[in-house]
Amino acid sequence: MTLIYGHRGAKGEAPENTLASFEQCLKHGVRRCELDLHLSKDSELMVIHDPTLKRTTDRRGKVIEHTAADLVTYDARKGGPGWMQPCPIPRLEELFEKCDFEHWQLEVKSASRTRAATTVLAIREMAVRHGLMDKVTVTSSSREVLKAALELTPDLSRGLVAEYAWLDPIKVAQSYGCEMLALNWTLCTPERLEKAQRQGLHVSVWTVNEPALMRRLADFGVDSLITDFPGLATATLGNG
Repeated sequence: MTLIYGHRGAKGEAPENTLASFEQCLKHGVRRCELDLHLSKDSELMVIHDPTLKRTTDRRGKVIEHTAADLVTYDARKGGPGWMQPCPIPRLEELFEKCDFEHWQLEVKSASRTRAATTVLAIREMAVRHGLMDKVTVTSSSREVLKAALELTPDLSRGLVAEYAWLDPIKVAQSYGCEMLALNWTLCTPERLEKAQRQGLHVSVWTVNEPALMRRLADFGVDSLITDFPGLATATLGNG
């Protein structure tokens, strides 16, 4: 059975990476999610996709230039589907406290060596505190992040996010001891999928929003798919 992950919560239905979006995902019975992390100025884990505030909020500047206390007051509804109430940028901690997901893909955006180290250590500390070590996979397309995770937090599950195939994604994933390969759907050929699964990788494919594509990938045998529309995916594939 192909598992379903809500992309940034339920990005197609509610403002991405906000509590409302993750609650929307859970409403559909989808208990797996993918989200994006950046550090605040005071090194807190904030749930936002871009390194800057411009696209999703009415603010300017970089996430790293603002404190967590300020970031949680910014409304992140901009550019998403219409939503009545303000949707603040959440701390990861708030989602860990309020959302009962079976598994979290925590995508860490590319970062300097220092920032990568700070981020993976903060994730591990928080996962331990919340009893979520077996429910979290740190994913990234950044070698710096995966290297830091392998060296500093080897007991945290790792996943490579692969958007392009200029290097063999399976080899790269293995070199960092990854358990998961998050593949752009355009890279998901039956051959690559079979090879990755043979090497023991969980293959999670993104971003899959068309019912026909959902069915085709499920027929291929992908382990999971990441979608902006978790409700549509459950209806299409007939599972939770």
